[in-house]
Amino acid sequence: MGDKMLEKIMLDSRQTVNEWLASCTRGGKVSRNSLAIGIVVLDHLRDACPVMRDDVVSKGGEVKGTRSRLGQVLAKYEIPESFLKEVTTRQAHQDGQRLFERFDWGKRLAELPSDKRSLVLTDCIGILVERAKGWLERQNLKLQLDRRQAPSSWVSMIVENAEHRSGGVVEQHLVGAKLERRFKHLEINNYAAHAGDQQTERHGDFEIADLVYHVTATPSRNVIEKCGANIKAGRHPVLLAPDKEINKARILAQEESIESEMTIVSIEDFVALNIIEMAIEEKKDFYSLLKEIIGIYNKRLSEVETDLSLQISIK
Repeated sequence: MGDKMLEKIMLDSRQTVNEWLASCTRGGKVSRNSLAIGIVVLDHLRDACPVMRDDVVSKGGEVKGTRSRLGQVLAKYEIPESFLKEVTTRQAHQDGQRLFERFDWGKRLAELPSDKRSLVLTDCIGILVERAKGWLERQNLKLQLDRRQAPSSWVSMIVENAEHRSGGVVEQHLVGAKLERRFKHLEINNYAAHAGDQQTERHGDFEIADLVYHVTATPSRNVIEKCGANIKAGRHPVLLAPDKEINKARILAQEESIESEMTIVSIEDFVALNIIEMAIEEKKDFYSLLKEIIGIYNKRLSEVETDLSLQISIK
């Protein structure tokens, strides 16, 4: 095979991967799950071309190797474990299948000698590795707070800065940290933000006695239905959302006719009022209480999440 032909195949393959990345872009970004599954797919094709669908995709539609072998595959391309433990979203598996389809399940590269095919696919994997390493190099949420402002302003700044990076992770762990600081004598559960309620056999994000807390960055009918299930089970749901989403949450609750049976509070007010109350009770200043909560937040985040760039530092 001539160099020009190999170069053309490599350019076509790069274009295929870039077009696939564009199709996976949602909300202006490509998720870690999709990047990881793309690397697994291309690694499958490095091992064999073409592949049979049943050999690389399970009956449930999952790309094989995204659970038991994911760490090994990522490590092969110098991506650390902190990037992703396993692919957790159905959408990512659909993305993976589409990448197989774009390469026609490897038929497009089947005629290449194995060393040339490996060269082409390693080059394609490099595109995804570069994206993954860029994600890993993201800096923590660094916030410059004005100590003269009220605690509600500080919490608002945290929520606003997390909005386009968090996907609800910051919001959940901030509430968890506040609860842990407020109720020192209780064990406040700590789950990864995107671990489903059904998967963890829980009624909400946090439970204290008959209270069930649901934390969301974007209220949906699904979370309102969970609140309804709490009410039917004799529990009192507390829905916490960013201040600008509170009206939406109330409308959804009204549509389900449960607004009067649940509590809907903004995350900003929920955390800020507790800072004020604890500061008065313990004769501390507001800022020192906030720093304690942020310290607990960072600890809780590091225990269950892989995206440690969501840790917060304040000045």
